[in-house]
Amino acid sequence: MSQSVKKSAAAASQPLHAAARELSAQVDRLKFQPPVTHVSNPLAYAWAAHELYLEKYGGGKKRVIFLGMNPGPFGMAQTGVPFGEVAAVRDWLKISAPVTRPKNEHPKRPVLGFDCPRSEVSGRRLWGLFAERFGTPEKFFAEHFVVNYCPLVFCEAGGKNFTPDKLPVAEQEKLFAVCDEHLRRVVTALEPEWLIGVGGFALARAEVVAEKSGVKLGKILHPSPASPAANRGWSPAVTRQLIELGIWK
Repeated sequence: MSQSVKKSAAAASQPLHAAARELSAQVDRLKFQPPVTHVSNPLAYAWAAHELYLEKYGGGKKRVIFLGMNPGPFGMAQTGVPFGEVAAVRDWLKISAPVTRPKNEHPKRPVLGFDCPRSEVSGRRLWGLFAERFGTPEKFFAEHFVVNYCPLVFCEAGGKNFTPDKLPVAEQEKLFAVCDEHLRRVVTALEPEWLIGVGGFALARAEVVAEKSGVKLGKILHPSPASPAANRGWSPAVTRQLIELGIWK
């Protein structure tokens, strides 16, 4: 990529860049109580990779935004990219960057960055579908974008992943306030026709943020291996859902 093209891409993605920086700073100031014992922020320690993602693919208007919940331990927690399974990010999105260790790293959930040997099933399924359907990331991102609602990774004392929907109400209110504002800024910058929740939690937050905005809402099946429905054929199921919504043909 030439320097002029890089500068143009960076300028086009600047609203998302500024919004992500502000979100990162705000969530770093929040406090969480047990059972959450470890909280890490990929927008801080994996910022170089996330910044590349925004610069390469976040410029211009998007017809569809896919909204995830929060980073998975072997996805965005490692690569800084939403649903960022290492192989998909490195080989399809062509993104690779240094990732440092988070300040509050759980010993059972080490951040190895692009050297992480584990494959995150959710990310492999999501980006695999887009790669199969569109061929190149440029064709996918011409009209689509993927973002997570919450940037934080939560772990319990034993290393178990903890999702933000299970936080106490008082902690949720503070976290959701800053995440809602970030999502509003993303929607304002990208001007989507559709905001698609990847799972029920993401749809619920999209409904709050997009109220009275005119943005159409929808939901697709979450690709998590914890979902029996996803394990019975996630890709064809989601393809059908998107066709039924009128997003894909």
